[in-house]
Amino acid sequence: MKPFAEACEENKWPILAVLQQQFADCRTILEIGSGTGQHAVFFAEQLPHLHWQPSDVAENLPGIRLWQGESQRDDLAAPFVLDLRKPAWPRDTYDGIFSANTVHIMGWPAVEILFEGVARVLAPGGRFCLYGPFKYDGVHTSENNARFDTGLRQRDPVSGVRDVTDLQRLAGAAGLSLVEDIEMPVNNRTLVWQKNPGA
Repeated sequence: MKPFAEACEENKWPILAVLQQQFADCRTILEIGSGTGQHAVFFAEQLPHLHWQPSDVAENLPGIRLWQGESQRDDLAAPFVLDLRKPAWPRDTYDGIFSANTVHIMGWPAVEILFEGVARVLAPGGRFCLYGPFKYDGVHTSENNARFDTGLRQRDPVSGVRDVTDLQRLAGAAGLSLVEDIEMPVNNRTLVWQKNPGA
């Protein structure tokens, strides 16, 4: 049975509106943490100028393949394993990178590896779009996000809603500059970093 996430159905159109602008001049996109595969198929269908590359931990790839098998799009690549706990990054470079609802469910060392890897495979001038809930200077943007953060940490102490200040520190060290901070529905944001020339 195909995996299904209601959140993907709810947020796909608002995210698409952002990606249409941010990836307008791109051709190759790496998605980190493709999850069920719903986003990969939808964005490949809606953004036919892009070659979309899904990736995730090994146990999620069968579900992604089920979604992909129904779409049968030439511009949607077969998913590959990218596990930030033991990363083996591709040798290819990408014009853009997208990740949704990932950094709050992984440990901080994996978040650090994420930014290091993004900087390695993102082309100069390329953009990294990160969607999800965030806090600013230790303050949540809503009570719902605060409760969500508490629930995450109760289930797994190394997870939790990340602070943009901390992410900015990682991004700066990796040669990425924040160019957009976009308000999204349901107290989420899309943060957009651009790789500095020569980084």
